[in-house]
Amino acid sequence: MLNIDTIKNGLVVDHIRAGLGPQIFFWLGLNRAHYCAALIMNVPSKRFGLKDIIKIDNIIGIDYSVLGLIDPNITVNVVKNETIAHKIRLSLPERVENVVRCKNPRCITSSETNIAHIFCLTDKKNAEYRCEYCDSLYRAGTGEGL
Repeated sequence: MLNIDTIKNGLVVDHIRAGLGPQIFFWLGLNRAHYCAALIMNVPSKRFGLKDIIKIDNIIGIDYSVLGLIDPNITVNVVKNETIAHKIRLSLPERVENVVRCKNPRCITSSETNIAHIFCLTDKKNAEYRCEYCDSLYRAGTGEGL
């Protein structure tokens, strides 16, 4: 039997696409945290079939645009006094800077070190982004390039 205690004050990152939980857990640095953090994988979900959940017994700063890029279906629940104080529903960000690296070897970002890697959302339905400099394609939710 799995028993994960309730969170007094912290965050619950919910509705993570099954299998992406470890990537988010390490990206948030929770593997080095000095507070309780739990990664629960392959939880049954009516909406998604299976999902991952991360419970953090601490309020930490999170770049929600990066989380939205990894998986726009994620919901972050802010817990205060063991009750959900509010929910943050993520979506695909319109623009991301220095989150995804352009993989085109001919892109100026490959040869110049002080240029920001900027990707803009061009197709919301297919979660496609294009490099601002060379138009190379990046598809959100793949986890590649992060």
